[in-house]
Amino acid sequence: MRRSIVRTEQIAVACDLVNGWTVVEVDGELDIHTHALIRQAVIRLLDEGHRNFVLDLCFVPFLDSMFLGTVVALTKRIRKCEGSLRITCPSARTRTVFQHGGLADAYEFYDSPQEATSLAPALDGLAHWPGSAR
Repeated sequence: MRRSIVRTEQIAVACDLVNGWTVVEVDGELDIHTHALIRQAVIRLLDEGHRNFVLDLCFVPFLDSMFLGTVVALTKRIRKCEGSLRITCPSARTRTVFQHGGLADAYEFYDSPQEATSLAPALDGLAHWPGSAR
């Protein structure tokens, strides 16, 4: 069941459970003003027992390096919980930000949430993360 977890004038965040994944859909710009809202929302979900995440950035027109730091911090928490993280972002601009931040090879990117959730989570969900066993 889809539920809204953050709603402000700048950003809306909803989550849904699909095939063992917690899909966190973000709608709005991810910058210095909104990155902490995403961090807090995912931490709450981790506290509720969610472990395998798809961060859906399909409706994000802009993200900055501050948000990349948030993704790294969340990845570390998810990894400690033996979870996994996939990112959906069809925008070439969004993927370029991850490339410039040196994170393009650390994550699995998908064009849609449907593609990212087509297979149930595996134990090696963060296999590309630096320091992970391959």
